[in-house]
Amino acid sequence: MDITIVAAFLGLLEGLTEFIPVSSTGHLLLAGHFLGFESAGKTFEVVIQLGAVLAILTLYAARLWAVFAAAPSDPAARRFILSVLVAFLPAVVIGVIAHDFIKTVLFETPMLIAVMLVLGGIVLLFVDRIAPEPRHEDAMAFPLSMALKIGFIQCLAMIPGTSRSGATIVGALMLGASKRAAAEFSFFLSMPTMAGAFAYDLYKNRDVLDASAMGEIAVGFVTAFIAAVLVVRWLLDYVSRHGYALFGWWRIIVGLGAIAALWAGY
Repeated sequence: MDITIVAAFLGLLEGLTEFIPVSSTGHLLLAGHFLGFESAGKTFEVVIQLGAVLAILTLYAARLWAVFAAAPSDPAARRFILSVLVAFLPAVVIGVIAHDFIKTVLFETPMLIAVMLVLGGIVLLFVDRIAPEPRHEDAMAFPLSMALKIGFIQCLAMIPGTSRSGATIVGALMLGASKRAAAEFSFFLSMPTMAGAFAYDLYKNRDVLDASAMGEIAVGFVTAFIAAVLVVRWLLDYVSRHGYALFGWWRIIVGLGAIAALWAGY
């Protein structure tokens, strides 16, 4: 298959799955495995996530601008900014320490990814049913202690197949966030987390990138951006009305399908 078509497909897959709790990285790595797609240092899979980050920045630009403009005089705005930074901090420390192991071992183990998709789906179905009554309806007003706990829970997503958005949403739900607020805080936290992963991964793999790789990344970036804009617009209203069960079943079906294919030798 033409490499440009594969890159566009993977970018579309990234944009569709980044902000729903199904593990975009897990989907990308499994799709790359079955399609025979290899990127130097697995950089393609990380860098195209920046397209999804740009989608969030575009959709929330006015709101974020208002927050930063108000920060010098508004304690609530400063607390929100600090809460996102506090939640981001654990990923910085653990991500830097474990980067090489994650990229060279975990990213190269398709069976682990498939199993984590299934296990994460079961957890999501369970939490969607038993999450406590919401106490926090506003994603921009989470307590700092709650944000820090969500940040540590987010680090579970360094195991591919777990899902960054899935981990943060499950953590927020169990800590008393509403379904909509949990998804929205996951959006906000994705911006520094994914931008940081992009910058660090680009630095670590600067010697293996070439012009052809940049072309593939550009195609994936654009398609990821477009798909992510569409998903984010739809997701908040959907989870407010229906919860997360659909995504739990999706994970289980995809994970079991991948396990079966891997057992069959694909």
